[in-house]
Formats: sequence, C-alpha cells, structure tokens
Amino acid sequence: MSGRREEILDAALALADERGLDAVSMRAVAGRTGVTPMALYPHVGSKTALLDGMVGRLLSGLAPPDAAAGPGWRQRLRALAHAARDLARRHPWAAALLFSRPAVTPDAAGLVDQIYLALLEAGVPAAQVPRLERLVSTTILGFAASEAGGRFGAAPQPRAQRGDWPGHELPGHQRLASYLELPVDWDAEFEADLADLTSLVEAAAAGSAQPGPNANSG
Repeated sequence: MSGRREEILDAALALADERGLDAVSMRAVAGRTGVTPMALYPHVGSKTALLDGMVGRLLSGLAPPDAAAGPGWRQRLRALAHAARDLARRHPWAAALLFSRPAVTPDAAGLVDQIYLALLEAGVPAAQVPRLERLVSTTILGFAASEAGGRFGAAPQPRAQRGDWPGHELPGHQRLASYLELPVDWDAEFEADLADLTSLVEAAAAGSAQPGPNANSG
C-alpha cells in the first residue's frame, strides 16, 4: 500500500470514528488530508473504492499474514472471532460496513482465505467451505454488530418485557419468562456461540468421512 493511500484510509477511518460512517465522503476525507477531492481519485478511486479500502484496512489487522501457519484451526478461528469482536468495540460503525461490502481488496480477501484454510484443515469438504465461511463470518459479525450497536442491552432485557404487552399473546415469551428476565453474560454467550460454531464445523467434517449408501455394495 502506498504511503499516500495509507494516509487517505487512515483519515477516512478517523473520520468515521469521530463522526460516524455517514460522515465519510470524498470531500470530507480530502479536507482531512489537506488536498482537493480530485486529488484522492488516483489513490483510492471512487467513494465505493474508498469504502472497500476501509474494509480491507480493518480486516488486515484481524490476523497476521502468517496466521495460517500458527496453532490448530480451532484456535485460529477463535482468535479471529475475538479480534472481530474487539474491532467492533473499537469502531462501532465498522460491523455495518463489513456487512455491506464484499471482500474485494487483497487485505480483505486474505482474511477470508485464512478462514478457508482453517475449514479445509478441519476436514470440511471443499464444496462446503464457501458456505460455512459465510455462516461463520455472518454469525461472528452479527454478534459483534449487535453488541456494538446496543441491540444487546443491559438488563432488564426487552425480550422479557415483550411478553407483557396487553392484547398481544406471546406464548413463547411467557413460557420462557423466568429465563428472559435473567441478566446475560455476553462474554459467556460469545464463548458458547464459538463452541457451537466449532461443533458445526466438526459435524460438517465428520459428515464428509461417512461412507456413502453404496459403500459396501457390489
């Protein structure tokens, strides 16, 4: 990445941190870097390319380049998940951007590639890896976005209160009322979600090792 492009992306990220993602425009970023908007285009292209570059810059910090050679696939996926959660805490606007942009820069694609390699190492059939990567990424980013955006609020939980609306029958809420009123340990829930994702990956890998229906025929 050229020094000028890096400076522009740093300015865009700082602007989003200070004023929110909606404040990021070519004009605003140009003003932050002391140039005219037209001077940005040779380095970042259009506004769309600027956002893609921001995605790549954010994702590039989630895992070192040699992460694929590190510990086992379970530990690598967990490390990436925790890094994504920390990223959303530092940049609450980031999860919405990550959800809205595909991985079209080398940095962003590199992170996806590391998840692919972890799933392949786990034994997931190659044909299922893209789908499972989307499932894993969406689950982790969804948790991070919900937490950073305030959807996971402090007790009392809104889910418990919904069961008390006059004139609206919510039998599922009523049956779970004693559980919905409990405070939630979001750290423990995140760990439980990661454990469930790991079990799902293991199940996909185990399924590929099962003999087919005609394995013993002939």
